[in-house]
Amino acid sequence: MKIKSSLRKATIFVLLISGLTAGLAAQESGPQEISLGLEEAILRALRQNLNLVAEVYSTDLADQSISKAKEIYYPQLDFNYGTDRTEQPSTWWIQSAGIYTEKSHTYQASLSQSIPLGGKLSVRLFNYNSNTNQRGQLLNPYYQTMLSFDFDQPLLKNFGPKMAKKEIIIARQNYSISEAQLRSQVIDTIYQVEEAYWNLVLAQENLKVRQQSLQLARDELAKTAKEIEVGQQAAIEILNVQATVSQREADIVQAEADVRIAENRLKVILNLASGSELQSTKLNLKDKPEFKAVKISLEEAGQIALANRPDLQINSLTSDSKRFNLEVARNQLLPQLDLNFSYRSPGISGDYLIYQDDNPLSGIVIGKIPGSSWNSVKDAMKFLYNNWSLNFTLTIPVADLVSRSNYAVARTELAQSLAKQKALEQQAWLEVTEAVNNISTYAKSVEAYRVAREFAEKNLEAENRKLAVGLSSNYFVLEAQDRLATARSNELRALVNYNLALARLEKVLGTSLTNRNINLTQVGQK
Repeated sequence: MKIKSSLRKATIFVLLISGLTAGLAAQESGPQEISLGLEEAILRALRQNLNLVAEVYSTDLADQSISKAKEIYYPQLDFNYGTDRTEQPSTWWIQSAGIYTEKSHTYQASLSQSIPLGGKLSVRLFNYNSNTNQRGQLLNPYYQTMLSFDFDQPLLKNFGPKMAKKEIIIARQNYSISEAQLRSQVIDTIYQVEEAYWNLVLAQENLKVRQQSLQLARDELAKTAKEIEVGQQAAIEILNVQATVSQREADIVQAEADVRIAENRLKVILNLASGSELQSTKLNLKDKPEFKAVKISLEEAGQIALANRPDLQINSLTSDSKRFNLEVARNQLLPQLDLNFSYRSPGISGDYLIYQDDNPLSGIVIGKIPGSSWNSVKDAMKFLYNNWSLNFTLTIPVADLVSRSNYAVARTELAQSLAKQKALEQQAWLEVTEAVNNISTYAKSVEAYRVAREFAEKNLEAENRKLAVGLSSNYFVLEAQDRLATARSNELRALVNYNLALARLEKVLGTSLTNRNINLTQVGQK
């Protein structure tokens, strides 16, 4: 996981640097044009969208939290060294005359390990040596070693695998929630790309319709001017045509503004450009809206949504987390009963002093048998002496007996999360119902606007023929042109709305990733 996380971060960094370099190159080379199909745009967004990059980092942090939580089961090794020197006047006859001194050194090494039941095992090796000028010593310098094994285990509160691994369990739950949130962000991003893409298509095609309408008006203006010149029409007839041309030129200005706004929005989602670069990058969209009949029953759609929607998964995972929190809070109400077992093996060594007449009180040393610190260690390792202790400690905090606030909070939070899950399921059914109904509604509107556009074309042809034989006027021809332009725009908008309805259905079902065979590991990667 750590390797994958590091690779993903490195890839994100490379992508951001590449994007910056490309932006600088674009400023030097002038405007650039990018051709994009819808699926290409979606893949670009999954690699470069800044919101997704940020969400990937959140998932990586949750992954790292799991690794950090697992560190409680790493062995802990401790070393300790200390030295001490005591010097003071002698206070009684058995000490040396004048000044009594003692020097000591301590060495300690310990290894401890947590176990799955919540307890801890530890091994400790302690070594102490001292050297003094005090009379009457049998061993001087004196070496003592203690090898001890300790086992500490809670029996009620904090007992069991779940309580011992609660930090790991919580970290894993948070990772699952973060992964579901990333999936939700990816699905939202895919829909945002589709929405921005089709809205830009609509704006561009609407501009083309307006340009065609303007050209028709200009052709009519030239035709009318020529007819007035030869006396076939009165001069006043040109005023209506000129007004129409001016109006359609104004429509072109608005349509061009709509294209710029829609294009900039798609560029930002794809992280293609920012600031002044927005205007220097042009998008050439390769896909056009099509009508693809889709049939899905409401019951089938609802079941798919309940199984795939990330918002439901997020809340379900949150409920699992709250349920575990309640279990932890219930355990914390128990008394603290701890078991401690200790086994100790001592070892003692040093220079054995031989006194005159075997009388240590004489203070006259006539010889010694050498000893060493290592001898005391070896004796401790031989387990020559049987020393052990067993203790039970019961602790009953008064606060836990009187107040159960933590348990009450955990129980309330779980109930709240379960209630929210039901509300989210109801909302999911509502959104699915609306999405399925919209598919049917927009499918009918596409057909209706197609027929309306065909009638508008025939009506314009008829008006042109009538005008040619003097049975109509410029006013009715221009009006027919306006109706045709409106019909074409309406048909195009209906097609775009239908395609957006399909995208919306995919979003509310939560199937955007499976339909495109997209894995979350691909997000933010090249």
